[in-house]
Amino acid sequence: MKIRILVVDDELSMREFLSILLEREGYQVEVAGSAEDALRQMESALFDLVLSDVNMPGLGGIELLSRIKQLSPDTGVLMITAFSAAEQAVEAMKLGAYDYISKPFKIEEIKQLVKNALEKQGLKRENVLLKRDVQERDSFCGIIGKSQRMRELFDMIQKVANSHSSVLVLGESGTGKELAARSVHTCSPRKSKPFVAVNCGAIPENLIESELFGHKKGSFTGAVSDRPGLFEQAEGGTLFLDEIGELPLLLQTKLLRVLQEREFKRVGCTQTRKADVRIICASNRDLESQVKENSFREDLYYRINVVQLLMPPLRDRIEDIPLLVEHFCRKYQVGGHNSSVTIAPQALKALMNYPFPGNIRELENCIERSLILDPNVISESNLPEQMLVSKVPCFSADIDIPEEGMLLEPLLEELEKKYLLKALEKTGGAKKKAGELLGMSFRSFRYRLAKFGLDSGEE
Repeated sequence: MKIRILVVDDELSMREFLSILLEREGYQVEVAGSAEDALRQMESALFDLVLSDVNMPGLGGIELLSRIKQLSPDTGVLMITAFSAAEQAVEAMKLGAYDYISKPFKIEEIKQLVKNALEKQGLKRENVLLKRDVQERDSFCGIIGKSQRMRELFDMIQKVANSHSSVLVLGESGTGKELAARSVHTCSPRKSKPFVAVNCGAIPENLIESELFGHKKGSFTGAVSDRPGLFEQAEGGTLFLDEIGELPLLLQTKLLRVLQEREFKRVGCTQTRKADVRIICASNRDLESQVKENSFREDLYYRINVVQLLMPPLRDRIEDIPLLVEHFCRKYQVGGHNSSVTIAPQALKALMNYPFPGNIRELENCIERSLILDPNVISESNLPEQMLVSKVPCFSADIDIPEEGMLLEPLLEELEKKYLLKALEKTGGAKKKAGELLGMSFRSFRYRLAKFGLDSGEE
């Protein structure tokens, strides 16, 4: 198993330099353009060593070091500092950094320092490898699961990763759409280049164009200097546009042109710039309905929907819940170890019976809450009240199997079909409401109707 190193620096040139250098030494290298991005990656993957710049916008390198030591105590950290930043270097050593190196540094110097740090880790590195082996048995690029639905998703990610086609990730809120996008990037030839994520619904409408394409100094009030946009920051890599359905129509037109022509202009600038970027979009909205309502461009929808990844809701993959619970115990237990956490059988049963409208995000919050109340046991008493009321109907235990045996699958399919039709009958044919009655999304309900040839195509 290759040694895995994470390089954290807000300068693209430095990330690329260190990535190329360390990959030539035989290491597996991932990169992050900010401390926040690094922490997101470390929540879903284990690294043997982190190389981080000290001075970065937002969360600084010293704070990142402190968070790393809480999140993954066995991971070694090397800090990169400016020549004059002696005080920061001393502080980093006190917080647990293995060593630091000052810019500018020599190639042989950084290679030797990385080698020494890994050798110093010794048994700690073996610990990381053992943990990673356990973690990766039932995960794929940070996505946890071994159910049939997830295995199909992993296969699809591997197939699409090597292409340059646009990908549309669909699914309810909290199902892990950004993780899926990051997995496509990690498995692709672009993995050493930036992965840049943006939530289209979180940016004010008057700033979205500047955020995506950049701007020229003086092009609008507040544009005090030239500024590259996200397309330039993601050059050679992947740009993930979350909640693409929130994008205003005017920006949809401009995005379509970039996808078609592979070029763009900064706001207020006449110079055309090339865009070597793979686009992955995501939405928890029904984009097909938005197209019908003329709130989303049809031509853009088909342009971004070359390959579709559908993230299953947690209630459709309940066999993955024990794995996810174990993963979140590792994440939130003090010290990062879950050997002393006991999961009460009744608590696990309650979790597996609960429909999880908030999906994986809701489960994660539930486990974090439970471990705050009791760091040793996840019990029914520490679960939210709504999770203790099962919506699974109770069937009579008086059942039997004929001597000659029986075919269970057709029986279950017939039962499922009857419930689908009963839900439609109760809601007067309203599919969204019928899905809600059965604790599933509109998309999942439509999928099940189609499976039995019951979907008329009408809303």
